[in-house]
Amino acid sequence: MRIKREVSAGLVIDIQEKLFPHMDQKEELLKKCTMLMEGLKVLGVPFVVTEQYPKGLGGTVEEISEMVGQDPVIEKIAFSCCDEPAVLQSAVFRNRKTVIVCGIEAHVCVLQTVIDLVGAGYSAVVVEDCISSRNPEDKRVAVERMRAEGAVITTCESILFELARVAGTDEFKAISRLIK
Repeated sequence: MRIKREVSAGLVIDIQEKLFPHMDQKEELLKKCTMLMEGLKVLGVPFVVTEQYPKGLGGTVEEISEMVGQDPVIEKIAFSCCDEPAVLQSAVFRNRKTVIVCGIEAHVCVLQTVIDLVGAGYSAVVVEDCISSRNPEDKRVAVERMRAEGAVITTCESILFELARVAGTDEFKAISRLIK
């Protein structure tokens, strides 16, 4: 299955002020997530950002919220983004059947969302270096489960070049600069 930008949307799950500091490899996670979001913007792939109970967990971390622009930010209390109707009803997902997923925590909100996306008929693409949990073992097991449930597992660099498809374009050059 080739992943194509014309039918893809991004989903940035719960990268929030009070949760993020406790994530394993948090500096690398933030670097990769901002790279992914910037790359999706370059390639014209829209995305939705979710916040799990922001009253308790705070808003989206500054580095991510600065990149949001016109993309929707949706509050939720359910662990799965699919249990918040506003997420999949967002215009971002109209005519999009592939959802590129990043965020935290891998074994809770990301896992449950991915299972539900697959169940709803979406192709769920999990960007493995753009997800994390407090405990690396929880992430490892969650990635295994997501793969078993039918998700595609990839990396930030791989998905951005796959969406770009060809070298030599302005988009390719912008993606190459992000990766370096």
